[in-house]
Amino acid sequence: MRDHPSGKPASDTTAEPAPDDTASAGAEPTPASGSFRQRPTALTTRVGRRLAALCPDVTPLRTSPDLRILVLAGTAFYFGAMMRYVALPYQLYALTGSNFAVGALGLVQLVPLILAGLYGGALADHVDRRKVLVAAGAAQAVFVAVLLVNAALPQPRLWVIYVVAVVLSVVSSIQRPSKEALLPRTVRHDQVPAAVALSSAGIQLSMLVGPLVGGVVIAQIGVTWAYGIDLVGMVAATVPFLFLRSYPPRGQTEPPSVAVIVEGLRYAVRRRDLLGTYVVDLAAMLLAMPTVLFPALAADVLREPELLGTLYAAGTLGALVATATSGWTTRVHHHGRAVVLAAATWGLAMAAAGLAPSFWGVLLALTVAGAADLISGLFRSVIWNQTIPDERRGRLAGIELLSYSIGPMAGEARAGFVADLTSVRASIVSGGLLCVVGVGAVGAALRDFWRYDSRTDEHAVRERRIRMEGAQADATAVSTPGG
Repeated sequence: MRDHPSGKPASDTTAEPAPDDTASAGAEPTPASGSFRQRPTALTTRVGRRLAALCPDVTPLRTSPDLRILVLAGTAFYFGAMMRYVALPYQLYALTGSNFAVGALGLVQLVPLILAGLYGGALADHVDRRKVLVAAGAAQAVFVAVLLVNAALPQPRLWVIYVVAVVLSVVSSIQRPSKEALLPRTVRHDQVPAAVALSSAGIQLSMLVGPLVGGVVIAQIGVTWAYGIDLVGMVAATVPFLFLRSYPPRGQTEPPSVAVIVEGLRYAVRRRDLLGTYVVDLAAMLLAMPTVLFPALAADVLREPELLGTLYAAGTLGALVATATSGWTTRVHHHGRAVVLAAATWGLAMAAAGLAPSFWGVLLALTVAGAADLISGLFRSVIWNQTIPDERRGRLAGIELLSYSIGPMAGEARAGFVADLTSVRASIVSGGLLCVVGVGAVGAALRDFWRYDSRTDEHAVRERRIRMEGAQADATAVSTPGG
């Protein structure tokens, strides 16, 4: 829990109830009367404070209107996108009866996603990020409308689905770096950890509820309605962006180009603490991402095919629990170690899922894995948002997008290949254990990453000073007559 302005913990500001006349006169029940109400003991007070300290700090939501917009818009965006996440493969399979046709959807999106993410990062460093959010959001709404119209045709066109899916992937990849780079500018430097957790909460909720609602909508009233809900989500996410303040670039910038993108890549490699965040995530996803094996795990290993959906939802449920109890993360300063330990926990939990003899044991292990993945991602985001200069933040967000995308795709390919050579359980267990070894090796090799301390790191200290000086300059301009 954050400190009160007076310097005392916020929970200490509640005054003790003054004794009243009836209590002093003996009206309060006593033990002898058979029932009495005990005053809170020191133990219960301490427990209450510790439980309260686990809750996310919502101060940034109260103090920053723009953060509220980003969180609400992000929640609406992801809820709509989850409709499409379910509807696109369903529609493709319904039209073709081919699993390859469904798998090809991801393949055709991969290269455009990579190129658009890098370009979108360079664009975010050159133009007003608010304008990128509005333009990209409006474009996504238009193309989702195309999917809606195509689905309503008596014979939907297959090529339209592929083309629009690729275009949506491109536009989303251009938009995301601006959205990621904008978050740290909406709050104070010390509020970034709480802001990251709050932003993640809405996304995780949408990722949990969205597919469940999407499946019901498609089964009951059809895929056209799923695209309709997606369209509403896109509009609901884009309109609030119009009410954001303008966020033009600070200082001189260059238009997007190969040279500008390469400069961003070189910066990421030179910063060993940043490099660690990317490599740990890639290692964890490449070595221990078994999602592709869930159908075989549920049907052939656990003999519970009807509960397949819960395997997909377990990780998101764990992430939601971790987000709801993430208040403690604001008091952690060694973020590199936290990333490594959380990623290692992800690997151990995946290995436990592969070894668990019962369905519920697997579900518990996957829930723990989801929580660990969320914690790892939260601390990676804090390092990025508190140390990367604003003039490079967009390009580095584009690189983040690559690590988010390539790692899971390559990891699923690895998991399927190993499972075909050995077994489903062997693939999951070996991947989890290799993940622990891999992320441990990254922590040992990249000592700057392992030793990272947000209180003393030169990049974090510099950004903190720049943000404070900027805030003081703004306050001076407002207080100066004619300013």
